[in-house]
Amino acid sequence: MLNLGILAHVDAGKTSLTERLLHTAGVIDEVGSVDDGSTRTDTLALERQRGITIKSAVVSFAIDDVTVNLIDTPGHPDFIAEVERVLSVLDGAVLVVSAVEGVQAQTRVLMRTLRRLAIPTLVFVNKVDRGGANPERVLADLARKLTPAVTPLGTVDAPGTRTAHYVPYATDDPDFTARLAELLAEHDDALLSAYVEGTALRHDELHTALAAQTRRALVHPVLLGSAMTGTGIDALTDAIKELLPAAPCAADGPVAGTVFKVERGLAGEKVAYARMFSGTVRVRDRVRVGGAGGGSVSGSKNAKDKVTGIGVFEQGTAAPRDAVSAGQIALLWGLRGVRIGDVLGHERDVPERHRARHHFAPPTLETVVEPRHPSDRAALHSALTQLAEQDPLIGLRQDPLRQEISVSLYGEVQKEVIEATLAAEFGVGADFRETTTICVERVVGIGAAVEIIDTDPNPFLATVGLRVEPAPVGSGVEFRLGVELGSMPYAFFKAVEETVGETLRQGPHGWEVPDCLVTMTHSGYWPRQSHAHAVFDKSMSSTAGDFRQLTPLVLMDALRRAGTRVHEPMHRFRLTVPADVFGTLLPALGRLRAVPHTPTAHGSTYVVDGVVPAARVHGLEQALPGLTRGEGELETAFDHYAPVHGTPPGRPRTDHNPLDRKEYVQRVTRRTRVG
Repeated sequence: MLNLGILAHVDAGKTSLTERLLHTAGVIDEVGSVDDGSTRTDTLALERQRGITIKSAVVSFAIDDVTVNLIDTPGHPDFIAEVERVLSVLDGAVLVVSAVEGVQAQTRVLMRTLRRLAIPTLVFVNKVDRGGANPERVLADLARKLTPAVTPLGTVDAPGTRTAHYVPYATDDPDFTARLAELLAEHDDALLSAYVEGTALRHDELHTALAAQTRRALVHPVLLGSAMTGTGIDALTDAIKELLPAAPCAADGPVAGTVFKVERGLAGEKVAYARMFSGTVRVRDRVRVGGAGGGSVSGSKNAKDKVTGIGVFEQGTAAPRDAVSAGQIALLWGLRGVRIGDVLGHERDVPERHRARHHFAPPTLETVVEPRHPSDRAALHSALTQLAEQDPLIGLRQDPLRQEISVSLYGEVQKEVIEATLAAEFGVGADFRETTTICVERVVGIGAAVEIIDTDPNPFLATVGLRVEPAPVGSGVEFRLGVELGSMPYAFFKAVEETVGETLRQGPHGWEVPDCLVTMTHSGYWPRQSHAHAVFDKSMSSTAGDFRQLTPLVLMDALRRAGTRVHEPMHRFRLTVPADVFGTLLPALGRLRAVPHTPTAHGSTYVVDGVVPAARVHGLEQALPGLTRGEGELETAFDHYAPVHGTPPGRPRTDHNPLDRKEYVQRVTRRTRVG
């Protein structure tokens, strides 16, 4: 069993390669066409119309005695969230690169991530039959732009023509043997000694070492071919079988799996795509389902749901089965509250590399969505909520004061897809306002605040003290206890912890506050009380609601005392422009607040790298054709957040966080009375 991902920059030919692999394995009789909308994995109407992959899809085929679950992922950067969710379930990957366009921005992003996660990866240089194909240039770029740890296993005759065909290197080719031995010797002392001493190395020794190092993600074999004509596909399937690692199959172990995709069935029920790492799940089993990581105060109590149906992927589709075991990918019905990223069983039983993590940057854009007809407001909210279940990084945000709904985005194409999906699947027309940039607020110092029970101006029956301080970038929000866990009921601590997370979605300037440590320094409550011979009186007793309502007041005071600074997202860019227009390009970059680095000359062109605010990327894309006679090429990708100089941009606030204490207390008190 092998769970294999197909990844690439858009238009490199991933989906066509998937079709060719299915055809070679005998799963389909004819190779589907992306242009005709007849591919097996692009099943959404919108995917067929646009000719791009939007949602990841799973198909299955066999290579001799190895069953491969192949996951086709989107290549467009606007749908990188789909790729992120797939990474945690892969045993190996094939990174597809076009022999015409070569290494592109998304290619570099994907390879950096695959190498960081140590996912065994083959590279397939596709489209060698297309006009303009230049496999030798692409091979050089792979080593220069991605990693020097690549080794081609063959070459191409007649590239750029319909007769182009892949020719594997002969096992007795001395040049190939020398190059392969030199690369493998970097991670193998025995090979290094033999190489230095000039000892002849047998092909089977090198092949065994190549397989071992590929499975450890130390080297990346490169195959070349064409998904359209089929050349090179046999060599690729052999490499998949021989060089990539099979999934471990501990069917008798504890149940452990992760959910990487959630869909809605025909009756509106949730259908979870889950990769099993250990154990066996059977129909009618009750399975523990919960978010990865659990709570930091104590182990979270995750619900158990009854599995009502199972589908296991076999020969291109999911077939009904009574059970699913370790190593397999399955569809599961009956998990009512399941969400993407949830763990089946216990996270401790999921291998470390396969635990859900954020591998790519979060969305840096957002837009307000409005119903085209006011009467559709409730339907719009319901539809967007369902879409957010399938794509958590959509980041649905509601502002009840302005009656507005905002969604997070990676780009304009994603906005168009959401609009089309709302119309086609939910019958809701929607308009989108101009896209704006999502900033963050970073804590710059240490601040503390405390509110004592029964002490003015605290109107709530709770004592809460919090200290907030900065944490390393990328570490997330951590909540700790500086008081004894037994000093009050667990539910009250949990209420504070959950409310801290909710409150940090909007700091003093209205932006999310990531990467900080929040410590609870004070706690106190009034025990459950009642008048004589009367029922429970919450006016005399603390409830979790008191802690939920007080925590935002205390945390916002602590944040103001610590201080926060707004940071805006920055993109790194690479521009390739004609040399004679470079001088006129620099002032335009300055107007867009781009910071170019030292350019390098490549013949009649200049290549310049740099950084530019994410808010100005669209302007750069629009200006580039006019500045470069249409000959300029631009690649951009998120790089980091940088402090905003001058007056920081604000963000419209929801009614959750208290900027005005009096107004906040009146509002939550009124809400409590109404409740």
